[in-house]
Amino acid sequence: MYSIKQASIRSGVSVPLIRAWERRYGLVAPTRTASGYRLYDDQAIATLIRVRELTETGWNASEASRAVLAGEVPVGPVVAATPMHLTDESAHGLQAAMVDRFLKAAEAMDIAATGAALDEMFAQGSFEAIVDDLLMPALIALGEAWADGHVDVAAEHAASAAIHRRLSALYEAAASVGEPRVVVGLPPGSRHELGALAFAVALRRLGVGVLYIGPDVPVASWVHVIAQNRARVAIMSVVQIVDRAPALEVATALREFDAKSVVAVGGANSDWDAAREAGIVVLPGRINEAARVAAQLASGTTPTI
Repeated sequence: MYSIKQASIRSGVSVPLIRAWERRYGLVAPTRTASGYRLYDDQAIATLIRVRELTETGWNASEASRAVLAGEVPVGPVVAATPMHLTDESAHGLQAAMVDRFLKAAEAMDIAATGAALDEMFAQGSFEAIVDDLLMPALIALGEAWADGHVDVAAEHAASAAIHRRLSALYEAAASVGEPRVVVGLPPGSRHELGALAFAVALRRLGVGVLYIGPDVPVASWVHVIAQNRARVAIMSVVQIVDRAPALEVATALREFDAKSVVAVGGANSDWDAAREAGIVVLPGRINEAARVAAQLASGTTPTI
């Protein structure tokens, strides 16, 4: 799903014109987030592209829209974006340039430029296409810049909030089938939630029922939410080494509540001996792959890791 700015970049149709075609001709019908922001799917992008092409050859917008909506003029195939495998020099250069623009905007606390840099990233393809090779590297770079003192705390918070808003919109827009089968959150004391939220988005986009409960969730609350929702799997993000002990406490409490509880962890510091010895599933490092494994856990099948 794409914001209206992303839809404009991908279709070549200006934002005002997208709005006008929606209002006048009902050309596309975007979904909306809880905050009212428009979100467009690949089919909407393809429709916009086709009408733009027709108008460029002399059709007026009204007739072009009518013909496309009536099926008289075929719309090109919707090609799902594939993940960016940054293996060649040009791809690495593109990634580095985008991340650098984002960091410079964050450092300057330029909210508009930060948003534009993020929109540029998200416009490179579907969420699955950019999450591992653009969004997560940008998050890591932001954290490192803050740790090194290059980005002020307030600037880091503002940039993180901009990412959080976009991820939240994607989470709300993603399909979630039935009652939650998976609960995703962070153990008590852990607040670095953007990776966990990105993972929840990826898993929800696979059609898995997901409840995201956010950062710093007490042990008792983990047990309560699993019991309340009868969820099959609990997944925690372990970002820092200090998050490991609280994550083990949550896992122990869940197992005491229900010995059949499936507990998994992901994140930068999720792979440690005590977790595996406790029977906790350690998810792969890349979000797309972690979501695939989590979907297998949610379906009750043995995951392939």
